[in-house]
Amino acid sequence: TPTPRPLTLAQYGEMDVSKLDEMPPGRQPIDTRVVAAERFEDVVAGIARHIETGQQAYWVCPMVREHETEDLAAAEARFAELTERFGNRVVLVHGQLKPELKDAAMERFARGEAALLVATTVIEVGVDVPNASLMVIEHAERFGLSQLHQLRGRVGRGAVASACVLMYSGQ
Repeated sequence: TPTPRPLTLAQYGEMDVSKLDEMPPGRQPIDTRVVAAERFEDVVAGIARHIETGQQAYWVCPMVREHETEDLAAAEARFAELTERFGNRVVLVHGQLKPELKDAAMERFARGEAALLVATTVIEVGVDVPNASLMVIEHAERFGLSQLHQLRGRVGRGAVASACVLMYSGQ
C-alpha cells in the first residue's frame, strides 16, 4: 500500500523500488473508471442494476455533512438522497456516529441486510465484505493516492468481478 512517506522517498530517489506483480490470493482485478459528476444519475442507475443482482456497493463521500463554504458531497445528505431511491437497503457510516450506531450499520451491511453503504473514509481499512463488488468514490479528486488505493481495496475480495467508479467534479 503506498503511504505518503514511501511515496516521498521514492520521488526523491532515496528508496529502492519494490515491485508487487501479483494480487493477494483470492483477490479479483478491479475495473476502475473515472466519471464526471454530471453523470450522477447514470451512476445511481448503475448502482440500482448492481444491487438488483444481489451484490453490494459502497458510496464514499469526502465530508460528513454539508458545509456552507464547500460544495462537496456530504455522506449524510447523500445517504438521505439514496435512501429515497433504495429505501432501507441503504446504511450510513461515518466517524461522527456513535460507535453503537456505526457498528449496527456495519453489521447490517456485512450480513447482507443492506445493499448500499454510504460512508466517509472511515471504511478505508478493516472492512472485509466479499459480496461488495462496487465502490463509488464521489469527489475523488479530493482524496490522495493512498486513500484511493485503500478505498478501492474494499472491493475485489469476493468471487465476482469488481469495479470502482471515481466521480470527479470539473470545478
